[in-house]
Amino acid sequence: MAIEFELTQAQSQIREMIRWFARHEMRPISLQADRDHAIPDDLLLKMKRSGISGGALSKREREEGGQKVGETNRMAVLAVEELAWGDPAAILSVPGPGLGGPPVRFMGTEAQKARFFAIFEEEEMSWGAYALTEPGAGSDVSGIRASCRKEGDQWVINGTKCFITNGARAAWVVCFATVDPSLGRAGHRAFVVERGTPGFRVGRIEEKMGLRASETAELIFENCRVPEENLLGGEDYYTRKEGFVGAMKTFDSTRPMVASMAVGIGRAALEIGQDFFKAHYMTGRPIARYRRIASALAQSQRELDAARLLCWRAAWMADHQMPNAREAAMSKAYAPPVAQRACRRALQLMAASGVTGDLLVEKLFRDVKVYDIFEGTGQIQRIVIAKRLIHNLGRF
Repeated sequence: MAIEFELTQAQSQIREMIRWFARHEMRPISLQADRDHAIPDDLLLKMKRSGISGGALSKREREEGGQKVGETNRMAVLAVEELAWGDPAAILSVPGPGLGGPPVRFMGTEAQKARFFAIFEEEEMSWGAYALTEPGAGSDVSGIRASCRKEGDQWVINGTKCFITNGARAAWVVCFATVDPSLGRAGHRAFVVERGTPGFRVGRIEEKMGLRASETAELIFENCRVPEENLLGGEDYYTRKEGFVGAMKTFDSTRPMVASMAVGIGRAALEIGQDFFKAHYMTGRPIARYRRIASALAQSQRELDAARLLCWRAAWMADHQMPNAREAAMSKAYAPPVAQRACRRALQLMAASGVTGDLLVEKLFRDVKVYDIFEGTGQIQRIVIAKRLIHNLGRF
């Protein structure tokens, strides 16, 4: 099956609509939101009413088993690039299940999908969250230590999760825990823990270098009692040892999206650098320094275009139910460093003008760093790629 990179008319129209929204609604509030450490509620409500759903499945899509092949992931990477161009923190704050959506979609029963996605169809803004990272287990997902044990018709969870996007305001959180750390991946279980559940509370709200307007929270589970019907997939799902597989399948869907966000940030920095170059340099004069600057900008353009295509390929494979762990990791390993270089080149070009704190490029430089960290660090992505490569070599 040949990979199709040409956008359909519908995809192009939706991308243009989102690009307009990012330019006229998100970009104007970006710097002030960063200073205020919060995205205005009226903007978030506009995003929800515009159909920017943060990963929710509508009732129709649930009844039809999800969107049609070739739509969901491809459209997601197109959308998040434009939204991250507008403001990276705002896209992480969009009402909806967020990163909690994919595990419910991939692992949940039909009854669980209907139950947990239904709240996002209401007029009020609601959020979901994804709680996997722990103080001692981030990139090494198999090393999680949050514990769970069955008591009657309930599960009891103990542990602490950190750096959870929208964790404090989430209506529910997908929490991964283990029945026995010695079992490794086979011991993993995933639960939907609803706000107000006894033993579940929010710890500190993190102060961050970048993405300051997005909420990142610590979540604490102390003898947190969750009903058995909140175990994603039900008991039978885990007899097949698929708890860890569910977590990894989530990453195969979300890593190309995170990579696309990085591309959007890098593209924004490149455009700012281009505009500054045109405004402050006499480009018609044959001065060597001007040629070096132009070459650096051109390199950013080449790298960002290559990164975008890696994201599109991984998303296309996901839409066609093809194994894409290697391709998802490749997009995630490549795009964030490329975006970081684009931001750095723009700062270097602008010199003191770029780091005063009242220009967008300084914010982009702070925001982009985390994209090489969350959803699996660049080092982990390279390990994933190498493992898949070596495995495939065994076929020859």
